[in-house]
Amino acid sequence: MDAKLSMAHFFVAFSALALGGLMGLLQTLVRSGKWELPWGIDYYQILTVHGVLMGLVLTTFFIMGFQYAAVSRTTGGHSNAARRTGWVGFWVMLVGTLMAATMVLLKEASVLYTFYAPLKAHWIFYLGLTFVVVGSWVDGSAQIMTYARWRKNNPGKPSPLLSFMAVINTVLWIVATLGVAATVLFQLLPWSLGLVDTVDVLVSRTLFWYFGHPLVYFWLLPAYMCWYAIIPKVIGGKIFSDSLARLSFILFLLFSIPVGFHHQLTEPGIDPAWKFLQVILTFMVIIPSLMTAFSLFATFERYGRSKGATGLFGWFKVLPWNDARFTVPFIGMASFIPAGAGGIINASNQMDQVVHNTIWVTGHFHLTAATSVVLTFFGISYWLVPHLTGRKLTKAMNKLGIIQAWVWFIGMVFMSGAMHIQGLLGGPRRSAFSTYGGSKQAAEWIPYQIAQAVGGTILFLGIILVIIIFVNLAFFAPKGEQEFPVAEAENSEEQAPMVFENWKLWLGITAALILFAYTIPFIDIIQNAPLGSKGFQTWGKW
Repeated sequence: MDAKLSMAHFFVAFSALALGGLMGLLQTLVRSGKWELPWGIDYYQILTVHGVLMGLVLTTFFIMGFQYAAVSRTTGGHSNAARRTGWVGFWVMLVGTLMAATMVLLKEASVLYTFYAPLKAHWIFYLGLTFVVVGSWVDGSAQIMTYARWRKNNPGKPSPLLSFMAVINTVLWIVATLGVAATVLFQLLPWSLGLVDTVDVLVSRTLFWYFGHPLVYFWLLPAYMCWYAIIPKVIGGKIFSDSLARLSFILFLLFSIPVGFHHQLTEPGIDPAWKFLQVILTFMVIIPSLMTAFSLFATFERYGRSKGATGLFGWFKVLPWNDARFTVPFIGMASFIPAGAGGIINASNQMDQVVHNTIWVTGHFHLTAATSVVLTFFGISYWLVPHLTGRKLTKAMNKLGIIQAWVWFIGMVFMSGAMHIQGLLGGPRRSAFSTYGGSKQAAEWIPYQIAQAVGGTILFLGIILVIIIFVNLAFFAPKGEQEFPVAEAENSEEQAPMVFENWKLWLGITAALILFAYTIPFIDIIQNAPLGSKGFQTWGKW
């Protein structure tokens, strides 16, 4: 019963991957200057389709499906009430997705991935996004219900690690999406319906980025769940420290939300002191990332030593490189090293001035979300899909999975690398091909845009391969039992402190940090607001 709901999420997620990936390929081809879109299709239309499908639909549906399965696996299964709740959430999300997608395809919502005001979409687009958010709350509440039932039946015991992590991520998502729900319900929907003539752009953007940065961690934490609690089992090792894993997730909950101003460092109307404060809080998120890196490589080294590896990096050689369940997420894991370094640059006030709103940011985004996160999701699907469908990961699909990961990595080296370099040369993001009137500087960007098209083509080949693998594992692989690997802590006597399960404490600190970081600057923004802006449909129907 639980498997059907998880697979329903995955079917939507991989459908979004196929269509959104095609739109990404078309974007890179247009930006190369060597190809034009046919049939009156507009560049900013496909940009919106790509961003919404890949950044919101693929990720949200996959994460909810994975977390639903993880909670079921580690708590003994969901109740009938939780299953019904999960299905309600799924259908509400799906209806919202179809509503928003329809408006984009009709050229009524070419507002880019960030749907920034004063770009204006049809009200059905905003209502659809509201359904996606509300549906995800309902979907996530099913996981919380099962976790709460386990806690009630096992008083005084720490919850299973994967379930704890899933609930932390769901709570982070619910708290973060309050911002985007507020701007859509109270600003963008009335504005698009014609109930009000203007919108306060700075309020809208501030509420969006209250949501926009923790969104990245909503994507990332399920990958961390795999790295912490599943990869050790896959390689035959154990979790370095259960308590360290829980603490890192709590720190992500505390410090990933009150940091949105570092996306608005060049935005007028926000006091620099509050920007500085949120930059400091942004750098606090580096701490759990470094804790994770330490824990993972400690796990790898201890496993290697147990296999007789010697020397500083001898353990590296004995890892199971021929197992797609390990290799694919490991490539994503390694990619997070340069991706994280780029994030530090973006969040630094002085260095952000160099790269802000350049295609460097897009390159960084594709290293984090489209490499570290998505490759880990692919690695998860290679064992979770056959586990849910009662099939086996065959040697052929395992080998194809490893090939797919390296194809993806090579494509991203070309595309993301070229984006980073072009960004340092001043190339803008969110823009179609242009010579800017024969500008000498713009001419310097074109070779990098061609390199992006090469990388995008290779990446689309990777998407074709992963869709082939997904369809095979869902429908055609031989029947059998595929393990859902869940690792144990190295010190079996270690019991995580129960303070980690004190939700009143952690939610209270989270709320206090958010109120401290946003209350006064938000009051200033509203009190000193300029006249609102009318809506623009720059790339909509003519």
